[in-house]
Amino acid sequence: MIFTDQLGRKIQLAKTPKRIISLVPSQTELLYDLGLSEEVIGITKFCIHPEEWFRTKTRVGGTKKLDFKKIKQLQPDLIIGNKEENEQSQIEELCKNYSVWLSDITTLKDALNMIVAIGALVGKNEEATNIKVQIEFLFHQFNNQQSTITNKNVAYFIWQNPFMVVGRDTFINDMLIRCGFINVFATPKLSRYSVVKKEQIALTNPDVILLSTEPFPFKDKHIHEFKSLCPNAKIIIVDGELFSWYGSRLLQTPVYFTKLIQSFM
Repeated sequence: MIFTDQLGRKIQLAKTPKRIISLVPSQTELLYDLGLSEEVIGITKFCIHPEEWFRTKTRVGGTKKLDFKKIKQLQPDLIIGNKEENEQSQIEELCKNYSVWLSDITTLKDALNMIVAIGALVGKNEEATNIKVQIEFLFHQFNNQQSTITNKNVAYFIWQNPFMVVGRDTFINDMLIRCGFINVFATPKLSRYSVVKKEQIALTNPDVILLSTEPFPFKDKHIHEFKSLCPNAKIIIVDGELFSWYGSRLLQTPVYFTKLIQSFM
């Protein structure tokens, strides 16, 4: 069986994989929801959902610092990763010995395609299609509510010291657009993820500042500093998983976005 990943790379599997390692938290959760409790043998230390797997599955390092010794001990017949979340050099090393399938996701469409593709890869076509259809329906409902925010300039922060924001061509930016936000840092002059200075933040003067709970765990105590830079901005701590996880957690995202938008009304 030959499969093509989202980078256009082809991998060949002799049979449906029975020993799978997942290197991406959101895709790990997807594999759980596809019913692969026995087949998934390894995850990363950041794969916190489901909690049962986090407690019991073998951890093969972090998304960007893999433990090759543990991976070798597990002898996987399939490794599932992501272009952005995993380091290219480490993926290239894994490809020398294992079948590695990579996702590449910047939009909801990419995410839905990934879900179906992984379903085919692991012999769970029907289950994956059901998840995809549910997500499409929920986002369709969300869009039809016509309650999205319009003309609200937003800055979405993912790190502190230094300040780092989300820019264009990212999955998070696609989610912001779906909410009706205008990302002030989604400009051609900035990279997909950019370090910004306090002066830049004040100059852009967004209407809304969203502080994500991951990868940096922003909390209420951080709001004061941003308020001093942009005193007129509405500053909110948001669930980073529901903005950035592109697997089956998307089933929860439209309801969360609806509640978030209602807070502006």
